[in-house]
Amino acid sequence: MARVARITRHGGPEVIEWVDTELPEPGAGEVRVRTVAVGLNFIEVYQRTGLYPLKLPSGLGGEAVGVVEAVGADVAGFAAGDRVGTVGPSVGAYATHRNVPAAELIHLPDDIDDRTAAAILLKGATTEFLIERCARVQPGWTVLLHAAAGGVGHLAVGWLKAVGATVIGTAGSADKAAKARAAGADHVIEYRTEDIVERVREITGGAGVDVSLDGVGAATWQASLSSVKRRGLIVSFGNASGPVTGVGLGTLSSHGSLFVTRPTLFHYYATPDEREAGFARVFEMVRNGAITPEIGQTFPLEQAADAHRALEAGRTVGATLLLPA
Repeated sequence: MARVARITRHGGPEVIEWVDTELPEPGAGEVRVRTVAVGLNFIEVYQRTGLYPLKLPSGLGGEAVGVVEAVGADVAGFAAGDRVGTVGPSVGAYATHRNVPAAELIHLPDDIDDRTAAAILLKGATTEFLIERCARVQPGWTVLLHAAAGGVGHLAVGWLKAVGATVIGTAGSADKAAKARAAGADHVIEYRTEDIVERVREITGGAGVDVSLDGVGAATWQASLSSVKRRGLIVSFGNASGPVTGVGLGTLSSHGSLFVTRPTLFHYYATPDEREAGFARVFEMVRNGAITPEIGQTFPLEQAADAHRALEAGRTVGATLLLPA
């Protein structure tokens, strides 16, 4: 028997319900996993509300760490007792046990503990592809990083410094600004009291930044647009404040022949080779101290609705984990 979160309609946190279900034996290509820890991510809020609609009824959650209990036919490379992690794309991580496609699992190294893995897998993979394979940040570049104290932002600061970039972070409070500085940001703009564009131009001597990494969305789009240097790049990868809409291509020309991309993780982690290489790089960055996952808070797994409320209200810092009883 498994305890599993289900949503039958889109809406607020109250739509998350918990049900008992009897899992079938894992099918061909599947592995049954007992959940040890689940990483909470803003995409689950989008899915729950319907911004990213799910086919209902549906589970929630993509990032999790667990232990293999059984394997189905045609599964190679996994055995009962293996420690594994996944970031999806299948949803359903809010569960005590579940059957997962073996193709979505990775083995966890012995030197990466369960909670670190649950806090690092999705955010670390996101950080890796954004910086190294999407923006291709080079030593000496200056990067504007919105929400620099958030789950991805905290990791991105350390990663960017490790590859030789200058980091200008934005933060919404003095406490979060201090956290971004502690992570290594060279400059931090408190956007509630400072004008982002003015400060960026001041810091860069009027030139602007090479790249803006923008996971906030609608609220920061104009600031990104006006902060990037001629022929620079905007990487718009999130919608924390709502999606960016109604953008005319001529706007990119008038702001300096800019490039813009709206990437998705699973287009960069689509093949086994891409996944293996990406996660190997994430674990390397953990080992050398470039990134340190900050677990800001934990919730019991079945209090996922409370965790969603805290996340939406901006009451979380760093990574949030959901832990089975």
